[in-house]
Amino acid sequence: MKYLLSIFTIISLSTSTAIAQAKIDFDKKAYDLGEVLWKKPATATFSITNSGDKPLVLSNVTSSCGCTVVDWTKSPILPGQSGTISSTFDAKSLGRFNKSIGVYSNASNMPIYLSIKGEVTTEIKDYSNNFPYKIGSILMDRDEITFDDINRGESPVVEINLANNSNKPYSPVLMHLPSYLSAKAVPERILRNETGKIIITLDTRKLKDFGLTTAPVYLARFPGDKVSQENEIPVSIVLLPNFSKLSEEFKNNPPAINISSMEVNMGVINSKQRKTYTILLKNNGHSDLEIRDLQVFNSALGVQLDKRVLKPKGVTRLKIVVFGRNLSKIKGTPRILMITNDPKNPKIIIKVKTTLKQ
Repeated sequence: MKYLLSIFTIISLSTSTAIAQAKIDFDKKAYDLGEVLWKKPATATFSITNSGDKPLVLSNVTSSCGCTVVDWTKSPILPGQSGTISSTFDAKSLGRFNKSIGVYSNASNMPIYLSIKGEVTTEIKDYSNNFPYKIGSILMDRDEITFDDINRGESPVVEINLANNSNKPYSPVLMHLPSYLSAKAVPERILRNETGKIIITLDTRKLKDFGLTTAPVYLARFPGDKVSQENEIPVSIVLLPNFSKLSEEFKNNPPAINISSMEVNMGVINSKQRKTYTILLKNNGHSDLEIRDLQVFNSALGVQLDKRVLKPKGVTRLKIVVFGRNLSKIKGTPRILMITNDPKNPKIIIKVKTTLKQ
């Protein structure tokens, strides 16, 4: 019995020794330095973590050429602790570069290879001020397409200016265009680090209803790209009613809308909350005021109006609801559109300010 116990103990100790080992994890194995100024060395730093159960030792780190200098954590990295590997590229030659780094350690019998890439240039173009929005590697000067105060028969145009921040030429394409929109890219092919634009034209004759029309379109990031929330650009169009055939009596005694607040601040809201706010609408005119249309620009808002027609001096309430669960899904500004028969205020926009708690 003692003999069997001794054998079991020896096997258990051997198994424990075999299992215990260092394990190396990287935050990333490829590093894109982007554009690097000529003769200005650039450094890529990789973070490493020992996820094993014995100390990790980096015995050597090598580079694929003499133009890259490497440094690394020399002392043993205890289980659960982290270290770094840095690679500095000297940037003495113009053009693109792609260098490899070999990492030798007690966590692997073979070297593990990392890479750094980028391009050395004499000038770095910074488009961040003029192109604050981004879809993939494409920078834009706007993140929504808006046609406001449009009348039937017009063909208004909106332009989206683009900057190609990728490492290859880019052909702009807007996907899922509705029948009332057309788009043209100028130029058709934007070279890397160059700018272009998409010209979007609206055919108002193909719009069915007055008031708000919304639709999503999608900017292709690369050939064969698919639609998703990441490359969505919301479109909103406001088609106004025609007041050219009003009677003289109505012109002399029009309705006049008065709103208690044109901007609502809901503050901070979490994803499980919903907040409400009520504003008052009043008719200060001499004819019946009609709320012909009431729409929201996105799914984060809801509205409820007590009355659609107000007699002179009549008052009604507009209830606004913000749904926290939908705030993270929307792009653009939360707004409410109201179309009325007030000739001076046929379109009312109520802005709703709110922030999703992170």
